[in-house]
Amino acid sequence: MKTAISSNLSRIRRWFPLASVLAMLLTASLPSRAATPADRLVARGGYLAKIGDCAACHTVQGGADFAGGLPMQMPVGTIYTTNITPDPHTGIGRYTRDDFERALRHGVARDHNLYPAMPYPSFSKISDEDVDALYAYFMKSVKPVKQRNRQPDIPWPLDMRWPLKLWNLFFLDDTVYRAKPNKDPVWNRGAYLVQGLAHCGACHTPRGVAMQELALDEKSQIFLSGASLDGWFASNLTGDNNAGLGRWTENDLHMFLKTGANVHASAYGPMTDVINKSTQYLSDEDQAAIARYLRSLVPSHAGDVNEREPYRYDGEATAALVAGTPLSNGARVYLTYCVSCHGVDGRGRAPFIAPLAGNPDVLGTNPLSLINVTLNGATNLVIGGVPAAYPMPKFKLGLTNQDISDVLSFVRSGWNNSAPAIEAQDVAKVRASTSSK
Repeated sequence: MKTAISSNLSRIRRWFPLASVLAMLLTASLPSRAATPADRLVARGGYLAKIGDCAACHTVQGGADFAGGLPMQMPVGTIYTTNITPDPHTGIGRYTRDDFERALRHGVARDHNLYPAMPYPSFSKISDEDVDALYAYFMKSVKPVKQRNRQPDIPWPLDMRWPLKLWNLFFLDDTVYRAKPNKDPVWNRGAYLVQGLAHCGACHTPRGVAMQELALDEKSQIFLSGASLDGWFASNLTGDNNAGLGRWTENDLHMFLKTGANVHASAYGPMTDVINKSTQYLSDEDQAAIARYLRSLVPSHAGDVNEREPYRYDGEATAALVAGTPLSNGARVYLTYCVSCHGVDGRGRAPFIAPLAGNPDVLGTNPLSLINVTLNGATNLVIGGVPAAYPMPKFKLGLTNQDISDVLSFVRSGWNNSAPAIEAQDVAKVRASTSSK
């Protein structure tokens, strides 16, 4: 009996490799199902959702995709992003295509008006075809998640939503983007993405007293000239020589969108999420189109220092650091905490470690982001699944407000940066406002 079993097992072992090969050949010979128009529409919607960076706002760390719950600070209180999965009870599962379009482009959900923290003033420019693709993706590809939306933390009567109808009446231009006939297709594609689905102006354009964006396209020099946002300063993206992108080439911009870093700067703060979850996944063609459009923007001259002449490096600060005496407190702090990464010459190790000499965020008048990143550090850029090797550490426990103001003032005056000094009280304000985050 044992001999028979052993013989059968031996026979099975001999035939198993051949059977495996036959199975693979048979599988390979079967025709694969061709993608249908509906499949392609869903796939395009998924790509568009990446461009729109929907996950950055509607997915919290450790939470389900697109289930919402991210807190967003507004002048009247805190709101929480909503569940945009196709769950029929707590998400958008019962939305028709027209319901979806009204929320996306007009800021009107099925039962209430949306706050303009939802960038529908930008999304209003999205084409009908792209709305169709986004709707198909969210309804057919996103997993439904049953998670109720959290109510805003806004006191009555400021929580009433009917005034948002008036806000839309005064500030919403819901005209779909129209290509400029005097511009080439690449420029127009970039303009469509920047002004619309990528909603760059929602962060990078200054806002008025009613929290409206003061400009919606390149017709105004204010558009994308930089703005304060939740403890950070969203950078100037106009053609300013020093605080803007005037010294960047289209290739520099393309690399920044793909990797979050180039010879001029590295992404940090909220821009890290944009790189991690959105721009690195864009096609080369769309990255190039965005770069073409941004490079076409004229300088804003938004109050920044010495904008008429492009920045030129000066090694005087390097010589002083090498000589060692006499040194200010800012220089001593720099030698102790900063020089090992950013170098005695302030040039960093681009693209792995950002330069400080000539960095647009160093040259700008608003130091909010510099203070915040020095206090609280930076989260990792993750490109192609690989985290950055040298994220900015946090120094809020090791350095006093005076130390941070001194070292940042040293950086902003060294290597011909020529930017205004920072006061200790400015650091104290940012420390207090970010201590619970």
